[in-house]
Amino acid sequence: MLRLFKNAEEYNQRIAVIDENKSYTYNELVKASNETASALLSNKDDLDEERIGFLIPPSFNYLAVQWGIWKAGGIGVPLSLSATKSELTHYLTDAKVNYLITNTEATEKLKALTGNLGIELKDEKDLRGNYDNSLPVLNLNRKAMILYTSGTTSKPKGVVSTHANIEAQICSLIEAWEWKKDDFIPLILPLHHIHGIINSLSCPLWIGAKVEIMGPFQVDKIVEAVSKNKYSVFTAIPTIYFSLIDKIEKMERGELELLKTGFKQMRLMMSGSAALAPEIHKKWTELTGQVLLERYGMTEIGMALSNPVSGERRPGFVGQPLPGVEICLMDENKIIEEEGVEGEIMIRGPQVFLGYWNKEEITKNSFFEGWFKTGDISTVVDGYYKILGRDSIDIIKSGGYKISALEIEDILLRHPLIKECAVVGIEDNKWGEIVVAAIVTDDKDVSLDQIKEWSSDLLSEYKVPRKFKVLSGLPKNTMGKLIKSEIKKFF
Repeated sequence: MLRLFKNAEEYNQRIAVIDENKSYTYNELVKASNETASALLSNKDDLDEERIGFLIPPSFNYLAVQWGIWKAGGIGVPLSLSATKSELTHYLTDAKVNYLITNTEATEKLKALTGNLGIELKDEKDLRGNYDNSLPVLNLNRKAMILYTSGTTSKPKGVVSTHANIEAQICSLIEAWEWKKDDFIPLILPLHHIHGIINSLSCPLWIGAKVEIMGPFQVDKIVEAVSKNKYSVFTAIPTIYFSLIDKIEKMERGELELLKTGFKQMRLMMSGSAALAPEIHKKWTELTGQVLLERYGMTEIGMALSNPVSGERRPGFVGQPLPGVEICLMDENKIIEEEGVEGEIMIRGPQVFLGYWNKEEITKNSFFEGWFKTGDISTVVDGYYKILGRDSIDIIKSGGYKISALEIEDILLRHPLIKECAVVGIEDNKWGEIVVAAIVTDDKDVSLDQIKEWSSDLLSEYKVPRKFKVLSGLPKNTMGKLIKSEIKKFF
């Protein structure tokens, strides 16, 4: 039995999850996931790494399905609740998913899509209530999960992690962030993302701690919860901290004191998934007394670098290698030995993913002599790593999400009046980066409002701020020569 599940059985009657004001014990989680696994197996002894997609809101039921898929020997493919039809089609067909599990509310909406793709749709409530199958014995080298992430190509790639990868990622953070059984954390992050799945959910459940599932981020809901509850750990993306700061600065004194007390009593507050501007880092400390812990990770590797729990936490730096993680900087395939020299972050260790699903050549090219090439450029200053940016500007990090500039350019170029366009990320304190599109058109009468109206539905999947600018007087065939600094001057 995998250690995650063995631990849960030992925790028995401890509270594992609070969902919509109802508490669930570890014993109830074990029982629900066993029932789900049994239903998925049906007459089989083992799912033998069959891909099972699931599209379920953060909840106790999400956990029962995730653990149930793993216990039955399947590969879980958690999907984004905000994914468009075209995105879901890509994920489901690329992973060759046979079953898609969802909740009753979404079943009707997904019937046509899954029917066209020949995928069986299952309601998660129909997977519970009976447990009469013996579960397969799993080893750590079995594939466990496929998470889709944008890379330097226009289509998201499936990142394949084994149970060993997941266990290594969890154990590294248990040690580094000093997780304890008495910890209590609110879950406010999506669960198709490594930050939510590993950092916010799997770590506390591994150690026997308690998770309160909050659903999609709502600043008022979080303020109320922090003011009332005794959370000990809090993790979020920079956008959330920006929103909380904006809220705090407008609060009445009495309400503010309750909130400050809630934040001050926490032993650990973390920020990740995008760069946190140093001024936001400092402002948060001024307002709450908490010094945020910044860290660095990727879907492919989990977390790799972190500022210390005990020790200096430097604004603008992502800290030092986590336990069990090997890191070096390379330039032209040579390891950089001295500090202050820029290089690409290279990662090696048991937490590094197995490969990209059905993409052997891309997987091969993503490694160099056993080191995973992250594509992120960094330097080291007095032992602390500082991220300088992506090796490619084609990936924009906004609000904790990776967005492909190539995909947005592709959509914009469908407009009959747009001849050329270039999409880049421009630095923004709240979102990390905002998406900026510079457009070239032959029609001098085309208006910015027309383009915004036309593109709003097509770009609805990118729930982040966008700016558009019609750059008049530019000849065609020039956009490819424009670089970020040249586009930035127009905004």
